[in-house]
Amino acid sequence: MAFGVLISGAFAQTAHTEPAPARADDTAPAAPPAQKGLAGQAIDKVKQAAKQAGDILTRVPCLPPKGGSKSMGSLPHVARKLADGEPVVIVAFGSSSTQGYGSTSPAYNYPNRLAQRLRRQYPTADITVINSGKGGEDAPEMMARLKSTVLDAKPDLVIWQVGTNAILRNLDPAETGKLVEEGIAAIQAAGSDIVLVDPQYVPRVNERGESAGKMIAALGRLAELRRVGIFPRFEVMKDWHERQALPFDSFVTADGLHMNDWGYACFAQLLGDDIIRSVGQIKLGVTVPADVRAYRPM
Repeated sequence: MAFGVLISGAFAQTAHTEPAPARADDTAPAAPPAQKGLAGQAIDKVKQAAKQAGDILTRVPCLPPKGGSKSMGSLPHVARKLADGEPVVIVAFGSSSTQGYGSTSPAYNYPNRLAQRLRRQYPTADITVINSGKGGEDAPEMMARLKSTVLDAKPDLVIWQVGTNAILRNLDPAETGKLVEEGIAAIQAAGSDIVLVDPQYVPRVNERGESAGKMIAALGRLAELRRVGIFPRFEVMKDWHERQALPFDSFVTADGLHMNDWGYACFAQLLGDDIIRSVGQIKLGVTVPADVRAYRPM
């Protein structure tokens, strides 16, 4: 597991590498690919991936849910560090939709897209986004590795995506809630901000509508109780399909469960916008309670 985390984190750091300065002689031929060093080849790959990723949202715009949005609440720890220009560490914790299953490149998973969004907004900031997603897991397995893959990284913000595999396994939402509450308490005790991300609105989850509703309600109540932020992914994706009239195959892969490149890109865009709003609130001296919900198009 540690190896997977290091690979994802390393990619995020590589993506932040500044491009080499332009040559004074623009007419000089470029070095053949075979003559480039490993570092140069890696930078070229990252540039190409970033360009392709940047094209994704031009084909279909990424719009917030119709009817407006509310702030998810202040994220005081990470917001103050970003506002002050201090290094920031964000851990994306979750299962396969955090790991990036369904994306066509590591550049297109949501943690890397979120890193790109934040770096565009804060170009001088030292921002590290660690991908600590592992496919097939839910709260029991995640709690077993909470310390080693999350707390030991000393994050300023933890984005915890949880609940989908519990729905597919018919796990008790109340038991999942108890485990998530324990995890929230540990993350808060470590001084980190936290945002919960609830299950996705996709055909495989929708087949278990009653279980999905109970899980989403349980996570919402828990966020209110512990006064942490929540990004209501289910309602956001439901809005894409039902109110913005996007067919499922425009944001979901053929398995009916995982997001595709566009889905991850828009999710990261909207989540990043919320974080940026929180930084703006801190700069203005405004602290918004974390029990105010984001993107509730009800």
